[in-house]
Amino acid sequence: MANFLVIITTILLTFWIVWICGHSRKRRKGEPPLITGWLPFIGVTLDYVSNPLGFLRETQKKYGNVFTCKIAGKYFTFVTDPFSFSIVMRQSKNLDFQKFAVGFSQRVFGHADFNSSLFSESYREVHSIFRQTLQGLSLQQLTETMLGNLQIVLERGLPHEHDWLEEGLQSFTNRIMFEAGFLTLFGKDAGFLQADGISGTRICMQKAVQDFLAFDRAFPLLAAGVPIGLCAEAWQAREALAEELLHDKLHHRNCISDLIQRRMDAFDCMHLDETGKARTHVCMLWASQANTLPAAFWSLYYTLRSVDAFTAACTEINRVLSGQLINNQDQTICLSREQLDSMAVLESIIEEALRLSSASIMIRVASDDFTLTLDSGQTADVRKGDYIALYPQFIHLDPEIYPDPTEFKYNRFLDEKGQRKSNFFKNERRLKHFLLPFGSGASECPGRFFAVNEIKQFLALTLWHYDLQLSDPDATLFPDSTRAGLGILPPSRDVLLRYRKKTNTTTEQLR
Repeated sequence: MANFLVIITTILLTFWIVWICGHSRKRRKGEPPLITGWLPFIGVTLDYVSNPLGFLRETQKKYGNVFTCKIAGKYFTFVTDPFSFSIVMRQSKNLDFQKFAVGFSQRVFGHADFNSSLFSESYREVHSIFRQTLQGLSLQQLTETMLGNLQIVLERGLPHEHDWLEEGLQSFTNRIMFEAGFLTLFGKDAGFLQADGISGTRICMQKAVQDFLAFDRAFPLLAAGVPIGLCAEAWQAREALAEELLHDKLHHRNCISDLIQRRMDAFDCMHLDETGKARTHVCMLWASQANTLPAAFWSLYYTLRSVDAFTAACTEINRVLSGQLINNQDQTICLSREQLDSMAVLESIIEEALRLSSASIMIRVASDDFTLTLDSGQTADVRKGDYIALYPQFIHLDPEIYPDPTEFKYNRFLDEKGQRKSNFFKNERRLKHFLLPFGSGASECPGRFFAVNEIKQFLALTLWHYDLQLSDPDATLFPDSTRAGLGILPPSRDVLLRYRKKTNTTTEQLR
C-alpha cells in the first residue's frame, strides 16, 4: 500500500511539473529579459524581498536597464534608467495607476470598490478634492492649523524646568506628530479645550495611535496579499479607528479640515454604508501619517547626530523665530508661508533624510499590449496586465548622482550660497527626477507640500522648546527593510532620547 501511494504521488507530481512547464510564461520576441526563478508561483519573490535594491542592481548588471521579474505570481517589468522615468510616467494612455491604487486600497482598508461603474465617476470628483484643498490658500490654512496643534501638544507634554525626561525618539516623534496631525485633519472633540477634557482627549489619542501602529505593523503582509482576516490584531485596530471616524462622531467635532469635510459631503452623496465611509477616512489617516511619522523621526535623528546640522538648523530657527517673540508675551509662534519657505536648511535636512530612508516603488498596470521606448531608444514590448515598476532608490543611492550616498549630509540640497539646489547629474546629463520620495506623475502624493511643512514646523518647535540629547549619539540606526516598497522606512529599532524644557528660548540656546 505504501509503495502504491509513492507511485501515485510520483505520477501526480510529474504531471504537475509537466503542466507547469507547458503553461509557464515564455519570453516573446521584443520583450525584456524574463527572470522567473525556480518556483512556479513564487518566482524571484524571496530574492527580491530579502534585498530589493541589491537584487535589482545585480539583475540590472546582468540584463540591462529593463527586465521582467515574476514576483508573487505577478509579472513586474522594472525600468532602472533614471532618464526613462519621465517617459514611463507620461504613458497614461497605456499605463494605468488608478485601477491598481484603488484595488489595493479596497483590499487593505475594506471600503467600496471605487473602480466599479457604480462609483467610478463620483470617485473621480472625490479625488479632485486633494488638489483643491492641499494647494494655495487651503494649504496655507491647513499648515497654520497644524502649527497651532503642534504647539498645543508640545505645551501639554513639556516637562518641568530642569527636569530631564527619557523616551524613545520614535515614540516621542509618533506621539507628537500623530496627535497634531489627527487634530488638524479630523478636528477636536467638544471637550478638547476644557480643562477636564484634556485627560480624556489624551487617553483617546493614546488609543488611536496604538491602533494606528498596530494596523501599520501588519501593512507589509496586507500589501503582499495576506487577507486582513488572518491578521486579527490589524483587523481589530482598523475597525477601532473606523469606529472613531464614523460620520455621526465627526459631525460633533470642531475645526475639521476642509479636505475631510468635503470628502464627507461627497461620500454622503454616494450613498455608501456608514462603516464604508469611515474606512475611507482610515485610509486617509494612514496616508497622512504612515510616511510622515518616520520622515519626521529621521529628520530629527540625523539633526541630533550631526553637530553641523544641529548648529545650522538652530541658527536658522533662531533667525526666524527670535524677532517675532519680542512682542509676543504668550510665546505663541506664528510662521508665515514666506518664513516657512525661507527655512532652506531645514528643508535640506528633511530632503536628505527622505533620500536615505525612502524605499517606495512606483507601479503602473498595462491596460493593453504596447511597446515602450526608453530614453536610449531601446524598446520593450509590454503585455496587457503586467506591472511596470520604477524603484527610485536606484537614484537616491547612486554614487554618481550623490557622492558617498549612504552618508547624511545636511547641506546636500543647498548650493554654495545656502539656497536650494536642484542641479544633479548622471553621465554628465542633468536629471529631471533626482529625488522621488513622494512618487511622481499620477501617483505623486498630493499632500507632499503639507508633509514637508509639518515636518519643518515639528523640527523648528522641538529644537526651540527643548534641550535634546540622544543617549547614544554614536550608535547607528538602519531603516527597517522589511517595508521596502511601501514608502519611508521606519527605523529597525528605537533610540533613547533625553529632553527637557529650555529655561530660556533665545539665540544662546545652541548646543
